Amino acid sequence: MLHSAQIRAARGLLDWSRDELARQAGLGLSTVQRMERGSGIAPGHAGNLWRLQQTLEAAGVTFTPPDAAGGPGVRLASIPADASIAADG
Repeated sequence: MLHSAQIRAARGLLDWSRDELARQAGLGLSTVQRMERGSGIAPGHAGNLWRLQQTLEAAGVTFTPPDAAGGPGVRLASIPADASIAADG
């Protein structure tokens, strides 16, 4: 189950706007906005949540479930090909 905070965090890791996430997932902007509201399990139709999750995972996001160490999370499975990494000094 996706949590709203995971969706927001995943979008942030990818540096995607809500518009970009909606476009990539084939969903309406208002649907993405609704899914991102709140702090619990993301509201929405199962098919739309599945589509959103698949889109984010295809872009390199891994979702982690809550466990004894903490709540649900996200991480990048890999650096997206179009991302540039700035080297310090």
